[in-house]
Amino acid sequence: MRYFTFFYLYAMQGIPAGFALTAIANFLIGKGVSALTIGSFDAVIGIPWVFQFIWGALIDRYQFSRMGHRKHWIVFSQFAALLVTLSLLLVKNPVKELNYIMVAFFIHSIFASIQDASVDATAIAIVPVDEQGRINAFMRSGLLLGVAVGAAGFSTLLHYYGFFYAAAVQSLLLLLFTVLTYITKIDRSDSYRPSFGLKTSGHTPQQKTENPDLKWLFKQLYKGIVLKNSLKVFGLIALVYLCLSIFIRSFSFHLIHNLHWDDNQLSVLQGTWGSAVTIAVTLGGGILADRIGPGKLQLLVVIAICAFFLVFDSLGFLWFHRSVSTSGVLLYSLADPIFSVAAMPVLMALCLAKVEGSQFTTYMAIVNLCDVIGAYVSGWGMSVTTAPVIGFICGASLLVALVLSRASFNTSFRATKLVSE
Repeated sequence: MRYFTFFYLYAMQGIPAGFALTAIANFLIGKGVSALTIGSFDAVIGIPWVFQFIWGALIDRYQFSRMGHRKHWIVFSQFAALLVTLSLLLVKNPVKELNYIMVAFFIHSIFASIQDASVDATAIAIVPVDEQGRINAFMRSGLLLGVAVGAAGFSTLLHYYGFFYAAAVQSLLLLLFTVLTYITKIDRSDSYRPSFGLKTSGHTPQQKTENPDLKWLFKQLYKGIVLKNSLKVFGLIALVYLCLSIFIRSFSFHLIHNLHWDDNQLSVLQGTWGSAVTIAVTLGGGILADRIGPGKLQLLVVIAICAFFLVFDSLGFLWFHRSVSTSGVLLYSLADPIFSVAAMPVLMALCLAKVEGSQFTTYMAIVNLCDVIGAYVSGWGMSVTTAPVIGFICGASLLVALVLSRASFNTSFRATKLVSE
């Protein structure tokens, strides 16, 4: 039940992401919208995710409820996100009303990022350490499935039935997931009523201390973030996410704008074959991460991503061959989720008790900032150079980071050891 729950919670996040960042973005490129505009569209939608550290602090500060630890945050954010998506039903012409769509998805991202922070904090709190690799694999697989539906399914709806029907189906799916979340209990003794009062009779002394003092929370958060080992480990992780963000957006624009790929065909490719293969590999990667250690798996994946960038972008002159470009799409679809399966347990292990939500969402906020910067940089970069050059620079940057990095990817450490360091 735990694996299924985290799977569908992440699928719920993936559907709007696939719809906005793949289906709509590719649709706009196909309609002749500039690379800089597309980059700005993606960046604006990603801005709320940069402020996840704020949501994490609030979630940890008010984490207790009769509904279950942090569940009230999950349900609230899902319901609010659903209300926002209903506003998309008013859109008649996506190209002419791009600013309206961008604002709607921006507001949706605020609540989606709160939901993500709540789910991550819940996972860290209730999932055993020796299962974190597998649970992250299920979470990432759920996200991939959601992105696949949002990208391939909604792109098809958008092209053949119109924007209204795509937005309506998205709203219906989010409604179903919200109801499912509400009726799912974290613990059998949890209530369906979101009571927050700590003076209610029946609360144990332990429950009364679940909502920590805000000053203490930020002090612990700072302590966990600035540890030398934490900074080293996270620095390379952030760079990888930045390079992945820059590459895929530049590559997608190049395929549609320069090589004249059909935007719907690309969305379907990214959302079907790419995701189908990746989900299978991701689940296997989660098991492997638990067995050999996510740190070792992470280092191997970084080396593989670096090699992919350097080799594939050096062959940019062959991208006009459909088989070569398709291989690049599929290989990228493996790189991002496999890296996340390895990186997320590493970051979870860095988080200190009681502030795990705040610390992990701070890491995620910086990762999301890298994605926002990557979206803008790719849009700007495509206006001054080519996608193969941009990708090769990303690969060279990772190679330099690997050479200079002395970080030890030992994931057996626990929070108490980090404090003592």
